[in-house]
This record gives sequence, structure tokens and C-alpha cells, in this order.
Amino acid sequence: MRTILVPLAVDAAMPPGGSTLFTTSGTSMGTTWSARLMLPPGADGVVLTGALQGELDEIVAQMSHWDTDSLLSRYNRAPAGSWHALPPQFFAVAEYALQVAAESGGAYDPAAGALVDLWGFGARGRYDQPGFQAPQVELIADVIARRGERQPVLDHAGRRLLQPGGAMLDFSSVAKGYAVDRMAACLEDRSVRHFVVEAGGELRGAGVKPDGQPWWVEVEGVPDCATVGQTIVALHGLAIATSGDYRRSFQYGMRRMAHTLDPRSGYPVAHDLASVTVLASTCMAADALSTALTVLGPDDGLAFAEQRGIAARFLVRAGSGLKETTTGAWRLMLQ
Repeated sequence: MRTILVPLAVDAAMPPGGSTLFTTSGTSMGTTWSARLMLPPGADGVVLTGALQGELDEIVAQMSHWDTDSLLSRYNRAPAGSWHALPPQFFAVAEYALQVAAESGGAYDPAAGALVDLWGFGARGRYDQPGFQAPQVELIADVIARRGERQPVLDHAGRRLLQPGGAMLDFSSVAKGYAVDRMAACLEDRSVRHFVVEAGGELRGAGVKPDGQPWWVEVEGVPDCATVGQTIVALHGLAIATSGDYRRSFQYGMRRMAHTLDPRSGYPVAHDLASVTVLASTCMAADALSTALTVLGPDDGLAFAEQRGIAARFLVRAGSGLKETTTGAWRLMLQ
């Protein structure tokens, strides 16, 4: 069965006369990116490609936990009590990530980098490298015990961030979504209003294709598992992101340890939630919220999403198949 979702608000405007379909792509953040857009007359696709790549390069320079010279890496190494002036991109991501952390009761935590590293999902000592061992209970307990004193403090008025000592930022669950938003803004600033942009499987779209149809995308399913049917979304003023337990994992005794960590317990999530997909007006929100809902789990996550009007789909493992649950905001888009 095919399910089709269409946003409640649709702009009927067509691309300017003489526009042509243009496709471009590149690499960034350890993955690929792409853009399909209606190129207005007189616009230069090569120049646009360079501008898009420049936006992504700037985000890497600020927020990469792989690059030791990035602003994020320098912050993580900084001494206790130091304040760090933030450029607009970094400030926007930090502000939103800390907001989701507060609203989710700590189920989402952009300062969980120490845990990410312990479990081998960071830039070094990775779970897929020879010699990796799961962290000892005592190490996990120590990180959790110090969690409160290691929380960054954001000065909104001064647009700066306090390093309290030992805070380890990891924006991997929000920066990619924000990068997609920056790609969209880059195009809109150059009078491109009809496009779909993507980085690492997270997407945002606006306007329509040459035939007047919206940019249709299929919602990501769970590999090697019985599906609940195909879901197609019209990315018309919408962004989409999916968090899944099948992305990265390793075997730990009889248990498969997924890459999504619960910052409250210090351990990978242990419920049967296979994936969460979120539709939102920004990809940054879709990215962060899909992670937060995954940590919260099928029951608390659903309640959290319903209370806040989040359009979300939950796929829960049930035997060899999947059980689908959706929020009211998601069902409002059903056609």
C-alpha cells in the first residue's frame, strides 16, 4: 500500500519562464550532498555549485568533531571558565540543540561527546577499528556523574558559549540537518525558489519541478525488514530526516549496540524502536527531533511529539516485521 503525504499549505507559483532543470552534487561531512533545482535564466550553475560547497565547508570548519582545528574541537579542548565567541552558524545550532535538550529532559544532549567517544562512535577509537572494547561500567558511571557540571552555558545576548571544564560537544545529530538548511538559504538568497537539496539522506524542498509536480521523495524504510508499505512525501516547504538503529552498531555479548546513545543512562538505547522519521519546516529541527524521539522511545517519544505537534512516524520492531505508529500532525498530511 502506498501512502502519500502533502503539506497543508501549498504555493502554486511556478518557476520563472525559461528556467531549466539543473543537478549538482559533491562531498562534505563524510558523506555526499546533492541539489536539483530550477535554474532561472541568467543564473550560473557552476557558481551556484561553488556557493553550496562553500556553505558546507564553513559548517565543517566550525562544527566538525573529526577536524582537530574546527571551532567545536577547539572548544572541547579549551580550559574551564573560558568563553567562546560564536559565529552565526555555530550559535544557531548550539541554541537549538540546547533548547531540544532542555525540552526533552536530557534525552537529547549536544554535550554527550564523551559518551559518544567511549562507545566508539566518535572520531577516534571507533567501534569498527581493531582493538576496540566496549567501555567499562565505571567509566560510564563517571561520565554520567559529571554530566551536570560539564554542561555548556550559552550567553544569548553576547552570542558566546562557556566551557565549564570537560564539556564535549558533538553536533553529529543536528549539524547535517542545519547544513541542508544552509544549502536551501544559499539558493533562496540567489533567487532560486524551486529545489530539493540533500546531504547524507536528509532533505529539504521548496517549489515544484518542471512539470508542476512537487519534489516527491520516499520516506526511508528499515533494511532487511518487512515493511509497512511505501510512504511518499511532497517536499514542498518541508524537510525530512530519519534516525534509525540500523545505521551503525556492533555486537556486545548477546546484544546489538546501536549508535544512538541515551545520555541519561550512558548506554545505547535498548528498546525496539527501529526508526523515527520527522517532517518539519527546517531540516535542523527534523534532524535533532528524530534523534530525541528515538532516545525517548516508542511510548514517551510519541507522547512528546503529540504534545508539541511534531509530524513523526515511528517504526517499532515486532517479530520479523514492523509496527507503524504516526502522530496526529503526520496524519493531517495524508492524502
